[in-house]
Amino acid sequence: MNDSGIIRNRLKIKATLTNAQKFQEVQKEFGSFSAYIWGFVEEKPMDHQPQALSDVPATTEISDLLAKDLKKRGFKFMGSTVVYAHMQATGMVNDHIASCFTRK
Repeated sequence: MNDSGIIRNRLKIKATLTNAQKFQEVQKEFGSFSAYIWGFVEEKPMDHQPQALSDVPATTEISDLLAKDLKKRGFKFMGSTVVYAHMQATGMVNDHIASCFTRK
């Protein structure tokens, strides 16, 4: 709590511990967290093919469903925007705009 270089919100610190426990429960139930989370996109990355950054959403129906399921499982501080950002970062969603060099 005294380290200014990290999050010092007590609820968020407790949530990190809770989420780690819930993560392990999901792993046990599904074999891996990856198997669980990729099941929401039927094991295939979604490609929205946005033309501009303004076309990239902050959430989707799938991130809403995933966030709701995570909350039901006891995860904390896990809203749809955070979940969608995770989906983008892990390749579950391709939101690179049409002019991005990664599209070629």
